[in-house]
Amino acid sequence: MTQKPNILIFMVDQLNGTLFPDGPASFLHTPNLRKLAARSVRFQKTYTASPLCAPGRAAFMSGLLPSRNRVYDNAAEFASDIPTYAHHLRRAGYQTCLSGKMHFVGPDQLHGFEERLTTDIYPADFGWTPDYTKPSERIDWWYHNMASVTGAGVAEITNQLEYDDEVAYHAQRKIYDLARKQDTRPWCLTVSFTHPHDPYVARQKYWDMYADCVHLQPEISALDYADHDPHSQRIFDANDWRNYTITQDDIARARRAYFANISYLDAKIGAVMATLEDTNQEAIIVFVSDHGDMLGERGLWFKMSFFEGSSRVPLMIAAPNLPAGLVTDAVSTLDVTPTLCALAGVPMQEIAPWVQGESLIPLAQGTARNAPVKMEYAAEASYAPLVGLVQDGWKYTRCVLDPEQLFDLEKDPHEEHNLAALPKHAEKLQYFRNFADTEWDLMRFDTEVRQSQARRHAVYAALRNGSYYPWDYQPLQQASERYMRNHKDLNILESAQRYPR
Repeated sequence: MTQKPNILIFMVDQLNGTLFPDGPASFLHTPNLRKLAARSVRFQKTYTASPLCAPGRAAFMSGLLPSRNRVYDNAAEFASDIPTYAHHLRRAGYQTCLSGKMHFVGPDQLHGFEERLTTDIYPADFGWTPDYTKPSERIDWWYHNMASVTGAGVAEITNQLEYDDEVAYHAQRKIYDLARKQDTRPWCLTVSFTHPHDPYVARQKYWDMYADCVHLQPEISALDYADHDPHSQRIFDANDWRNYTITQDDIARARRAYFANISYLDAKIGAVMATLEDTNQEAIIVFVSDHGDMLGERGLWFKMSFFEGSSRVPLMIAAPNLPAGLVTDAVSTLDVTPTLCALAGVPMQEIAPWVQGESLIPLAQGTARNAPVKMEYAAEASYAPLVGLVQDGWKYTRCVLDPEQLFDLEKDPHEEHNLAALPKHAEKLQYFRNFADTEWDLMRFDTEVRQSQARRHAVYAALRNGSYYPWDYQPLQQASERYMRNHKDLNILESAQRYPR
């Protein structure tokens, strides 16, 4: 039997996919990602299934949209009976391990991973649940606000830097353990960082790389509040924009720190890949983000939007049987799970009818893709679910509260001109309407989100009354199994723990 390939997945957080037109943009100081891009199939137009952390990650892992996996927002439980790529690979004989963030909410903090090396950076309970019944309510203690922009700059340590330093350290340590082959199974290691997610604060050495950067202002300047579409106005309100004055210097510092943190990530990823090479191990390598960041375009920041900066993510896959090159068809993060299983030769027949993603191998090998890419959003800054479709350079969005949107991305890459009301585009609009009608019952979707929110608010209030036992993952270390202990033979231990022997 041929050994199944090892798999190394790098996931980053809030990385704008428009900065990866064909690998990293030329102005980014990213030698390691550039090296990876040179041997990868690069999916230029990859869209998140949902532009927020927990929904985007649950969709990436399951191949299901939020309306199917019920992870609507950053406080929605990811149910244990939904298989993930970690389940599929583990059933097929893989050892599966996670170092870093996946923003699991609920008592199941593994979702198919056999081992987790770190805790998560964000809470695992229902405390961040939005409330569609209170559309004007802004929850200050956990909603984003513009302090991430006005406070941008330099620091040697932050909450986020401390976390990602730990993620990289544990990933390297695990790769050394894998090289010693005390477990001979093939492996899948997911290394998931929180950068370049705001706050926009970077270490000096990376900040200095962008002193002369000419991309520190967005291409599309801030619009007046009244000139934004209704959902963008809701995002502004959720981000508490009225209590902040954003200057050109604030914007430049925030973007500079963001670019600097991409270089910080590049160094961390490079160190992990160097450890893989130093131990003579081979693996399929996947690089992806959960969603993007608007970075001040149109005055918008962070995510929560279907605009390109928020919804597009980088996706690169380096695998022996995939030719390196650029794919320009639109694809989805929903496609990662079926692609991983296909690359590993793992059948998904039992659950294939429910998975909404599809393997990217045929597309990478030249076969055209026919169906639109689907997106959903039903979290903070929304008062009803939004859905979107992307196909052949067109993007369509729908929400029962808002006018439809239709953009020609080839002619209008910054999505400045909504074409939905123009008669000359009526046929294209109707095509997307028909597809959306088949795919979604928006009233039912809205009802299910509201019911979920109500249940979680009730449960959270109950669990915070009296003794509280949160679900935050506690990494376990068995001290009696580390290093030298008296139930071990020192001679065997020293030999077994040495690589190369």
